[in-house]
Amino acid sequence: MANLRTPRFQFLLALQFLMLIQSQVLCYQYKVGDLDAWGIPTSANPQVYTKWSKYHQFKLGDSLLFLYPPSQDSVIQVTAQSYSSCNLKDPILSMNDGNSLFNFTTLGDFYFTSGEPGHCQQNQKLHISFLSGNGSAYSPSAGPSALDASAPSYPTVFGSIPAPPTSAPHSSAPSPRFPVFAAAVVGFGVFALHSGNL
Repeated sequence: MANLRTPRFQFLLALQFLMLIQSQVLCYQYKVGDLDAWGIPTSANPQVYTKWSKYHQFKLGDSLLFLYPPSQDSVIQVTAQSYSSCNLKDPILSMNDGNSLFNFTTLGDFYFTSGEPGHCQQNQKLHISFLSGNGSAYSPSAGPSALDASAPSYPTVFGSIPAPPTSAPHSSAPSPRFPVFAAAVVGFGVFALHSGNL
């Protein structure tokens, strides 16, 4: 049996701990629209949010970053019914600082649009369907909602910084996640190899 107080054992234990922690911090911050700021889609790219949403899948802990000039625009989270009718009254959440961050903390359907009158009618809106471990995004022409218009709204959390854990902004699809179980198996395997038990 290996001595638990040896430097080698303590190093391997620390290495395994770091691998387990790393498997939990693979959350991403996605800039909505990537290179385009949050705004009315241009005539050259009228489906910018539809195209953007086709290439992203989300998980709990990920966040959306909406960038826009605060004097010209805003972001609101609305119900499915308000999203469909472009009703800007009584939003679930209102963000207007030009650097708005939305964290995924629960599963559900999330509906976003501009808080400026007339912008929603010009397709400045985004629907994220997040009903399982990985969510996918939809925007106006990407298809019907999985829930009807009477679906309840979902609680949200908004903060000026991402809720831990997060990483730097990432606009491409997330890399494969390294499961906690696999990290533990690798850690125990390394320990067994170094202690001579394998």
